[in-house]
Amino acid sequence: MEHKYKLILIIGLTSLILLTILFLIIFCCRRRKPQNVSRDIEANFECKEIGGVVNSEDFFIKFQDVEDLTVHELLDAPGEVIGKSSYGTLYRASLINSNSLKLLRFLRPTCTLRMKEVVPIIEFLGSIRHPNLVPLNAFYAGPRGEKLLVHPFYGLGNLAQFIRDGNGKAHKWRIICRISIGIARGVNYLHTAFGKPIVHGNLKSKNILLDRNYQPHVSDFGLHLLLNPTAGQQMLEASASQGYKAPELIKMKDASEESDIYSLGVILLELLTGKEPIDENPTPDQDFYLPNALRAAILDDRITDLYHPNILLSRNKDHTVVTEDDIFRFFQLAMACCSPSTPLRPDIKQILNKLEEIAK
Repeated sequence: MEHKYKLILIIGLTSLILLTILFLIIFCCRRRKPQNVSRDIEANFECKEIGGVVNSEDFFIKFQDVEDLTVHELLDAPGEVIGKSSYGTLYRASLINSNSLKLLRFLRPTCTLRMKEVVPIIEFLGSIRHPNLVPLNAFYAGPRGEKLLVHPFYGLGNLAQFIRDGNGKAHKWRIICRISIGIARGVNYLHTAFGKPIVHGNLKSKNILLDRNYQPHVSDFGLHLLLNPTAGQQMLEASASQGYKAPELIKMKDASEESDIYSLGVILLELLTGKEPIDENPTPDQDFYLPNALRAAILDDRITDLYHPNILLSRNKDHTVVTEDDIFRFFQLAMACCSPSTPLRPDIKQILNKLEEIAK
């Protein structure tokens, strides 16, 4: 009988010890910080001050103007695909709680750098604010490495659509000048406002968004910095096929202020002529590339080929008629930007000053 009581006592003490150990394990686990994709990043960067971690698998950073935005609202928002590329997809999304539209850029996991490399770039890009640049409102990274950039949505769409949709506004001189000056101001800020210039790397009319007052907002600046070398090169090849690549540019990692200037010159020529940079159906005696075609027009004394004929019908605010001299100075500036020789291209401050002078 005595042995029986000893056995019961030993079993009871053992159970009590095991329960105590189990309780301590549960208590420690509940107090431990959740494992998530951003754990090592959060240790190196003060992400919590901006937005922080949403749950055990997501990473979410909010910047200015979207204080009430949540991941759940973002991911549940009905969206419409408005653009695709080799590295991602562009959506127009309706946010229900804030009753607003947002532009969402989804980047494929296989095309981007590691999160540890991405976050400092995102923090920097999210801090940039200028009236002629599209701001980054928020950034989300999901459990499978997918990444989502959140931007404002602009009602008039992109500049390429505006130029070629038959809208008569695209051929009004004051609007051409307003758009050109706004783009130049945005690029000037990128090139000069920081200790080291921010190279856009993918400047083209599809990446210029217009608001309802025809003010331009440059988008996608610095996007190539988030991409791995393969995806960055695909971006460059797409730019080349569309007619915006500077001739000296071989690799996207070598994009420079001068290559941005070249792309800006092509955009200015688009605004002036109403034509696309690449003509897919050229006549036998016509060059398919816009800068080359316009150089040939000058040599052949075909001045009227340099601009859309309706531009001469427009008037400035003071009702003065636009002159061919104004148009020709604009054309000369755009062609200087498209010079095959990088030293001959003007810098962005010179371009901005010249555009403001022409618009007077």
